[in-house]
Amino acid sequence: MELSALLCAFLLAACCCCRRAAGVPGGVEQPTPELVEVEVGSTAILKCGPSHSPGNSSHVDWFSVQKEKPTLIFRVHQGKGQSEPGEYQHRLSLQGRGATLALAHVTPYDERIFLCRGKRPRSQEHRIQLQVYKAPEEPSIQVNAVGISVNSEEPEEVATCVGRNGYPVPQVTWYKNGLPLKEKKNRVHIQSSQTVESSGLYTLRSVLKAQLVKEDKDARFYCELSYRLPRGNHMKESREVTVPVFYPAEKVWLEVAPVGMLKEGDRVEIRCLADGNPPPHFSISKQNPRTGEMEEENIDDNGVLILEPAQKEHSGLYECQGLDLETTQSLREKQELLVNYVSDVRVSPPTPTDHEGGNLTLMCKAESNQALEFQWLREKTGEVLGKGPELQLHHLKREAGGGYLCVASAPSVPGLNRTQLVNVAIYGSPWMASKERKLWVKENEMVSLSCEASGYPRPTISWNVNSTARQQDKGSQGVLSILNVLVTPELLETGAECVASNSMGKNTTVIFLELVNLTTLPPDSNTTADLSTSTPLRTSTASPLARANSTSTEKKLPEPESKGVVIVAVIVCILVLAVLGAVLYFLYKKGKLPCGRSGKQEITQPRSHKSEIVVEVKSDKLPEEMGLLQGSNGDKRAPGDQGEKYIDLRH
Repeated sequence: MELSALLCAFLLAACCCCRRAAGVPGGVEQPTPELVEVEVGSTAILKCGPSHSPGNSSHVDWFSVQKEKPTLIFRVHQGKGQSEPGEYQHRLSLQGRGATLALAHVTPYDERIFLCRGKRPRSQEHRIQLQVYKAPEEPSIQVNAVGISVNSEEPEEVATCVGRNGYPVPQVTWYKNGLPLKEKKNRVHIQSSQTVESSGLYTLRSVLKAQLVKEDKDARFYCELSYRLPRGNHMKESREVTVPVFYPAEKVWLEVAPVGMLKEGDRVEIRCLADGNPPPHFSISKQNPRTGEMEEENIDDNGVLILEPAQKEHSGLYECQGLDLETTQSLREKQELLVNYVSDVRVSPPTPTDHEGGNLTLMCKAESNQALEFQWLREKTGEVLGKGPELQLHHLKREAGGGYLCVASAPSVPGLNRTQLVNVAIYGSPWMASKERKLWVKENEMVSLSCEASGYPRPTISWNVNSTARQQDKGSQGVLSILNVLVTPELLETGAECVASNSMGKNTTVIFLELVNLTTLPPDSNTTADLSTSTPLRTSTASPLARANSTSTEKKLPEPESKGVVIVAVIVCILVLAVLGAVLYFLYKKGKLPCGRSGKQEITQPRSHKSEIVVEVKSDKLPEEMGLLQGSNGDKRAPGDQGEKYIDLRH
């Protein structure tokens, strides 16, 4: 009994010694350690208690405590510090002259208790709890791209949220449409796990599972990470995601584009739509108006029926049928389609004809499912002649012949109209005209002559030249004839005659050919273009520009007296007379002529003609060279008083 008591006392004493060695006084509750918070990678400042000063901290030992086991890491002796070998050997330094330590490059593994113990004047201890923090990276979220069916009996994975490199482990919260989600049996389940990286940081992975309904097809999900730093609480949010939700269709319907009233000629698209996801298999049918049966139409790869161009026959009853391949449920919907039309526009009489001075009445009719308006226009000019189905033409003239347009339109349907053309013919002999010019040619070359005429009935054209002509119709009542001929002396003499004739009469145009002569070619002649052209085949056209009911003929004129030749002749005469006058004046000055001077012989004429003719030569440049032939008495006379005849050589 005594031996047992002694053994217990020994064990108790040994336990107390161990507690003192660990800095934990036996039987005495340790005080709460001082909390020091620091972020990963920064420097932690460890102070050996507020009561210590440089005077009583000359001998201090620092320990790191793990699992209640202290390990010496640093000594301070008389204001100098020394690190102990180990994990902190190169990261601890003494701050100032006291016992304050600086721990550099803090890692998550540094989160522990640090203890400082002073030896003098008496043994004292101070504990520091180092708390380490690290903000996680921006959370990433991965949505379930496969999708979730509303018919699933258990919660399906909606999305996965990952937060990397945080410390300590952050808290995750899931949101749907901005509202937090909480665990709910058989409806919402959140499964989270964390992984410790080699750096000591944590990676959080959270999976959201839920049972979704049709209304969740547009729901927005995201996750939020909450964490703490020395300066307070923080949070980070992921992007929003939408998960595909599959649900059966409850109804189908038809959609027609364009929206509004349809008309013939439009491109119309008819498509089936449904409120299910994925959409069911569609087919489009149209009711046969004769049998009343629905007949399936051909649709493209997108399930669209295209009517292009739409016609009135496309109007009718259409049906959309949707078959859900998963539930084998069939849904149907019918819709009436109306294509507005204007058709069968016709004018009576279809070929209106009359004589000059007569009257014509044109009637226009058309078919449509809408109320119609009629308008009449002239084809060539677009001039509006009147409104209404009837057009009256009074006191017809030849100019009234030609095309008329009846436009039938439906005002209630913008852009819906149809047009019918009718040609009015006025009986009359051919109408012809030719340009007031000749055709300048070269002998023995090929030229192309054209002749155009119009009338009703349509005339035919013949030539007096033995050559092949080609004809083509111009409009409803005109004709154009082109003749290629060789320029011969006979053709130059007679010209080419174009004769247009019909049952009402005939009309003629004559085209004369003139040889090119540079000395006689008028400078202002329109044939300058003919001379400059290098094309050996030239054309003269007699066109009905100014039409008349009588023959229009280009008469062959005698050789023209060129104005240029006359001008040249006048100039030459003036120069000759000027030279003659200068010579006479020179002889007069030299005394060679007896013009009123003594000792000189007079130049006289017979008495019957003496002093009756005086010649005056004038020049704009040399007025002193203008002389007068004087009379026998030697007196000079003014130009206006020189006798019966006066010639001014300037004119």
